[in-house]
Amino acid sequence: MAFKIAVGSISSSKLRSMLTTLGIVIGVAAVIANVSLGASFSQFFEDEIGASGDNFIVIFSNDVNVFSDNQFDLLRNTPGIVGASPVIQKPATVEYGSSERSIEMFGTTEGYERVGNINLESGNFLSDNDRYVAVLGYEIANGKFDRDISNRNSIDITFRRNDGTERTETFRVKGITEDRDPSFVGGGPNPEERIFIPISTMQDMLNREDYGGFALTASSLENIREISDDVDKRLARSLGVPERQLDNEDVKPYTIFNQAEILDQVGQISAGLSALLISVALISLVVGSIGIMNIMLVTVTERTREIGLMKAVGYTYYDVLILFIVESVVIGLFGGIIGTIMGLLGAYGANTFLDLPNVFPVELIIIGFGVAVLVGVIAGVYPASKAAKMDPVEALRYE
Repeated sequence: MAFKIAVGSISSSKLRSMLTTLGIVIGVAAVIANVSLGASFSQFFEDEIGASGDNFIVIFSNDVNVFSDNQFDLLRNTPGIVGASPVIQKPATVEYGSSERSIEMFGTTEGYERVGNINLESGNFLSDNDRYVAVLGYEIANGKFDRDISNRNSIDITFRRNDGTERTETFRVKGITEDRDPSFVGGGPNPEERIFIPISTMQDMLNREDYGGFALTASSLENIREISDDVDKRLARSLGVPERQLDNEDVKPYTIFNQAEILDQVGQISAGLSALLISVALISLVVGSIGIMNIMLVTVTERTREIGLMKAVGYTYYDVLILFIVESVVIGLFGGIIGTIMGLLGAYGANTFLDLPNVFPVELIIIGFGVAVLVGVIAGVYPASKAAKMDPVEALRYE
């Protein structure tokens, strides 16, 4: 009965009710869209990080002549490590046809195909028996030079050594990595913008025997922190770093990080961004609740004689209170339904435009309805209480 009367009262003032509901619609839509966008961004970042390898641990030296075969043997035999590859990273001049480009070179072993999650569009990845062969990133092969580079084509690579001399060799293209969707996540060069060559060849051309770092794969993401800590301890011990100085990053001649740490950092950034956006969106809900309270106060004034008549025929304090609260909740709920739909559509449009995965947590709809009902109840309590407290005689005499 109360619901029917509430709907009738709202229908009698359609334009006013619609304008009142607009604040709730905008607020709920903004909250849901921002929550969905936050979840989509988090999923996107996780996918991007996962594309760099599964359960990865990355170590790179802060100086030359830090890592050697001793450290590599130590790390690949560490419990929990299921994949390991040494790496050297350095720019070089690459010549193909009549054009030259400066490109990031990545010296590594055949194990990096798994550790670095490298997928090939054509050809094969490096093997440990290779010498002067190269695997090109998709962007290098298809957009860096005047002509596209294919498998079995030859390129000239020139390294400048630390002593100022240069070394040039001709490499045969053995494979090309697959094309991935462009990413706006910051960081170093991605696999599509690198050239991979055998690390032994790169060491020979640079006249060096050390490694620049290591790429490792842990057995599971759940245990990656413990495994990474064990790797850190073993590596520090082999390099003469005292265990008491293990937490002092300035003492260690290397830097180590793992996938879990990056996911935590990305999660904190995403959570902070989502909290900021939701806080701004909540302002619309506050404005909407004020609008509901205002319209309900006006309604109480306009229906003073009606309230007096209801109380005269036997409506109690609680009957009148419930009647006006239900009316307020109906306005909020109606705004919540429309706001939820608009929020989901808005999030879908933004995700499509930004090429993000569509993530719509089930709790979004619960949030939409819950917030709308809560706003309606809070905004309607005072006007409803004012109406319920009216003296029936005074209300009937009101003009």
